[in-house]
Amino acid sequence: MGSGEPAIGRRVAQWRVLRRMTQQMLADRLGKSKSWVDKVERGVRALDRFSVIQDVAEVLRVDAAVLLGDDVRLARTIGTEGVRGVRAALACYDIPAAEPDARPGGSTGELHRRVEHAWLTYQHAHYPQLTRLVPTLLADARSAHATVAGGDVAGLLRQVYRIVASLLVKLGEPDVAWLAADRATALSAGDPVWAAVAAVPLGQALRAAGQGRLAMAASITAAHRIAPSVLHDAPPQDLAVCGTLLVEAALAAATCGDHRSVTELLDQAAEIAERVDGGQDHHHTGFGAAAVRVARVAAAVELGDGGEAVAQHTETVRLPGWRRLPVEHRAAHLVDAARAYLQVGDLLGAGRALVEADRIAPAEVRVRPLARTVIAEVARGGPAPAGVAHLAAAIGLIR
Repeated sequence: MGSGEPAIGRRVAQWRVLRRMTQQMLADRLGKSKSWVDKVERGVRALDRFSVIQDVAEVLRVDAAVLLGDDVRLARTIGTEGVRGVRAALACYDIPAAEPDARPGGSTGELHRRVEHAWLTYQHAHYPQLTRLVPTLLADARSAHATVAGGDVAGLLRQVYRIVASLLVKLGEPDVAWLAADRATALSAGDPVWAAVAAVPLGQALRAAGQGRLAMAASITAAHRIAPSVLHDAPPQDLAVCGTLLVEAALAAATCGDHRSVTELLDQAAEIAERVDGGQDHHHTGFGAAAVRVARVAAAVELGDGGEAVAQHTETVRLPGWRRLPVEHRAAHLVDAARAYLQVGDLLGAGRALVEADRIAPAEVRVRPLARTVIAEVARGGPAPAGVAHLAAAIGLIR
């Protein structure tokens, strides 16, 4: 069992003493043996079932979350105030005229470093931190764009809008994400490649908003505008954008139940991935063979084919490129894998996937509405592993 188990046992012992109960008294009220209680308190025996943890907490007259520990704050670290701040930043149009040197964001070079830091923060799924960074970063990027001529600054602002859109999709705010993605698209007018790059979060936002057909059309249109007639004729970074758009179109098709389009689009993306794997990720797409395989799992889940999704997941995590995917991408995939395990009735498999996702990227699991729903389904489905019980406490399911 995990290293947290002995800590749970110690908390049981502490609360038992505070309630002036002997081990025998606690055992009698739980219908267990004194030996069972002693082993739990010493960490020899794990409290590995959600229902048992609840029973112990009820006898000790404490919340189950208290026994599980006090690191249950992450799910509440963004909240409505954080999202409201991002919304307010997007809605702010009163950018004052200023001299370049007086700009709050500092030099263009400094702004570039901050944008790169924001990308890394997103790719490591540090969503609470990014939510705090975004309002000021967006204000400074817009101010720089208003006061400094040149494509570099426009490109930085475009990237900030992409980051904002991607973050808001994660936070379950697709309608506002759509707005941010549209702003990025407007800044890309006249440049097919940058318009295609901006179409990636646009497709994600539309899909998250339940507009699968629109997401599919927008992604395919943008991909076709930059797709070369011969794959060798395009630079790898442009091919990666094209492949990413085909993946997004396939995922949108899956939400519409369009099996044929899913297969065709992902096969096209896989062909492109063979040309770009191992290259630099110039546009922060994370595209490659592993990304296509991850998309096959997500699409199978959306189509209700849990068995196929589980089989694809098992193969995907063995690929050399799996570890090269951004942390948020891997964690999001593990949440999809948990959904697949749920579809085939494997609660333990779902629990393992969720716990692994939480280990590598807690915010991906504890903040995203989709992941929180999956945790709730696993917890309700039967005796839940202690790791899932801990997650349930973290997101407020245990009272």
